[in-house]
Amino acid sequence: MTLRSRLRLRAVAAALLTSVALQAGAARIAEQTFDDRLRLDGTELVLNGVGVRAVAWLQGYAAGLYLAEKAASAPQAIALRGPKRLQMKMLLEVPPKEFVKAIHKGMVRNHTPAEHAALADRIAQFDRNVEAIGTVRKGDVVNLDFVPGRGLVMSLNGQERGQAIPGDDLYAGMLRIFIGDDPVDKRLKDGLLGRLPPE
Repeated sequence: MTLRSRLRLRAVAAALLTSVALQAGAARIAEQTFDDRLRLDGTELVLNGVGVRAVAWLQGYAAGLYLAEKAASAPQAIALRGPKRLQMKMLLEVPPKEFVKAIHKGMVRNHTPAEHAALADRIAQFDRNVEAIGTVRKGDVVNLDFVPGRGLVMSLNGQERGQAIPGDDLYAGMLRIFIGDDPVDKRLKDGLLGRLPPE
């Protein structure tokens, strides 16, 4: 084998390894790709898992949960300190009224009346943030972030929208909608907790 042939083989091998590394560095579900790592508030977060919110054949969004370290259970994920991100990649159009309705339903299902009452004013602020955004469309990316010192920060397509809403308890409540004892979608919960393999 000539030197030129060996160099070509090495170049091909390097390209293949790079391709594999790139594929290994992301998770894919419902034709949506989620990076395996990101930075939030100066902290590197890892992708804990991905899933899809679906009703029968209709898929609403693909979601990824990012934490400071991997968590296999909801209590562990909720208790972890530091920044967190729930990222939703919309698969269909959702008006603000439907978004708010889903959040309220999830909050009621995963909290006692007293717990819900303690969060009521801040949930109302979240409603106002959602209503100010308006309809989210297919292809939009919605991030629900927990930023220490600020609280729940919502962004649409990379741009922060509305007021930050303080309180670890509020963000914990939001996470319970997706991974709590009575989640919005049990298969989505399993995906976000890393119990289901991505596509």
